[in-house]
Amino acid sequence: MTAPARRPPRDPLWFARSRRYTLFVLRELTSVFVAWTVAYLVLLADSVVAGTYAQFTALAARPWMIALNTVALAATAYHAITFLNLAPKATVVRLDGWRVPAWMIQGGNHSGWLLVSAVIAYVVLRTP
Repeated sequence: MTAPARRPPRDPLWFARSRRYTLFVLRELTSVFVAWTVAYLVLLADSVVAGTYAQFTALAARPWMIALNTVALAATAYHAITFLNLAPKATVVRLDGWRVPAWMIQGGNHSGWLLVSAVIAYVVLRTP
């Protein structure tokens, strides 16, 4: 009977050796902040329905909550940008046999995101 082969220990920071790997891992970790943003919006909607909006705004005004939501905003923006930039690799658009270039797909995605954001900002920020 032979002895089992020795396996070298795994490096827990394997992704730090390459910029591409680090950006990939960071993009995957942003999913946690996207989930937090969804949960936060559900809590907001629940507070409006339940009539506890004043308590929610008191919680939202705490410094640690502002810091968490600021980090979540940055992480969600990074997640969205990298997602939209990957779309041409996952989607092949052909028009009369001509393949639409990646920059056109990315430009359309980013323009749509900007348009939707502008409409939401207009609705939220307009004076009553």
